[in-house]
Amino acid sequence: MDREVGCRKVGVEVSVVWRKSSRSNNGGNGSCVEIALFGSVARVRDSKSASNYEVAAPEWASFISAIKRGDFEKK
Repeated sequence: MDREVGCRKVGVEVSVVWRKSSRSNNGGNGSCVEIALFGSVARVRDSKSASNYEVAAPEWASFISAIKRGDFEKK
């Protein structure tokens, strides 16, 4: 993921508030995606890992728009 445009792997340098996705852990397997909005970036992580990724605001907005359009729904 850290090779993708607009994303880079980072360490947590400051305290941020992480929000859990309402769709996480639907299967009861402990899978959880969390997001923290911080300035002009969104930080995304797997709750089981201390590593996280920063996504620049324009890319994050495009990702959210694609979700709302249903671009990731299984066909």
